[in-house]
Amino acid sequence: MKHLPKHLRPRYRYLAVELEGWPDATLERGAFQRELWYAAQNLIGDAGSAACDLTVYGFTFEDGEGHAIVRVRHGETGRSRAVVACIDEIDGQPIRASIAGISGTVRACEEKYLGGPAEPPEERHVVFADADRRAHGRDERLDVRVGDGFVGATALDT
Repeated sequence: MKHLPKHLRPRYRYLAVELEGWPDATLERGAFQRELWYAAQNLIGDAGSAACDLTVYGFTFEDGEGHAIVRVRHGETGRSRAVVACIDEIDGQPIRASIAGISGTVRACEEKYLGGPAEPPEERHVVFADADRRAHGRDERLDVRVGDGFVGATALDT
């Protein structure tokens, strides 16, 4: 069977998606793909979801941070960005998903928007709510362990 000529092949764009959760959160590619499809179906319906053709190409997530590369049909980047913005939890774990950028190739997407691996979160002890507690620091933000969960805070809160 012959390949289609280049001008007849479908054209795609690649979304660089940044993911952030609590430091003890664990995610897998399949769970993210499933949540992406559900969000698309709920927001734009079956026909819109099929038109976007959202597919997760690359996925990494560890220590509460990660990224994904999502393939999208060429004219559907606007609706696809809205779908990614609708994701707020995966497998019951709260997640922040945001678009870092859009590119025409996977390689350019990785190089331009995802860069290298993120620095691991700094672990330290802080005083929060009149008690000494463990915290994971990212940039100027802190995730303070309180009981079984975490509370987001800044340096001014501690």
